Amino acid sequence: MRRGTVTAAGLVLGFALDRALGDPQRWHPVAGFGSAASALESVTYADRRLNGVVHEAVAVGTIVGLGYALRRGGIVATALATWTVLGGRSLARTGRDMADRLESGDIDGARALLPSLCGRDPAVLDADGLARAALESIAENTSDATVAPLVWGALAGVPGLLGYRAVNTLDAMIGYRNDRYRAFGWAAARTDDVANLLPARVAGVLTAALAPIVGGSPRDAIRAWQRDAAKHPSPNAGVAEATMAGALGIQLGGRTQYRYGTELRPTLGAGPPPHVPDLRRAVRLSEAVQLAAALSAAAAALLRTG
Repeated sequence: MRRGTVTAAGLVLGFALDRALGDPQRWHPVAGFGSAASALESVTYADRRLNGVVHEAVAVGTIVGLGYALRRGGIVATALATWTVLGGRSLARTGRDMADRLESGDIDGARALLPSLCGRDPAVLDADGLARAALESIAENTSDATVAPLVWGALAGVPGLLGYRAVNTLDAMIGYRNDRYRAFGWAAARTDDVANLLPARVAGVLTAALAPIVGGSPRDAIRAWQRDAAKHPSPNAGVAEATMAGALGIQLGGRTQYRYGTELRPTLGAGPPPHVPDLRRAVRLSEAVQLAAALSAAAAALLRTG
């Protein structure tokens, strides 16, 4: 069987597993990689960029090598790898849980849930602030947690799936602009930026195309992308968030408080600030984008030769 056919079938099956089962409940391989990367950091860490480059190369290179070994498992290996690296069902479920808690007035419960979505400081956020934080996280993670793995799976099969997830996990672990990781985490942050350049734009196109599902306009989504995405400090999150804002007819950005400090983010979109119903619309649009990305990745894989 052609490798492209194997990859396409594995991507679709793995996506279906994620939709049916969500993340593995025990012995999650991504958590295992995080533990191994932390152990490696105890050896490689120094407050220098070079050490961060070595850390990134060893950690990601090992996982990519493992991916090349595992791809001999064919459709089953590709499906299991896809299921392992996707986080689409968990993302949507957490977004709906956040909306449920906010609608019921359970602010403390919503604050307790927010860290599973993003690194904002929930203690300083009211209901609308929590809705905005959750919505921005859903926009960004629709690209990072679903579209990007599928794109890399289509391009490079199991090594692409596992390698991308390793890159993205390291960015989440050490890609912060704090004193410890300002130099050491530079390589992780920049590698993640490069790895997401194409997927973020695929996610932007799909978000704009599917905007009518939530009563939005593709034209408004594209306009927000063109006008606002470049203002964002991230070359990729700006695309995902601006396009989502335009598709929903809302405005994202502004004062953003993280545990490591406060950033004044540029505004994205031209509508009013988001409220809880907008969070539910974002979840619906995210799920539509995820499905479209899976089908598109499978189609792209089928076009591969060899």
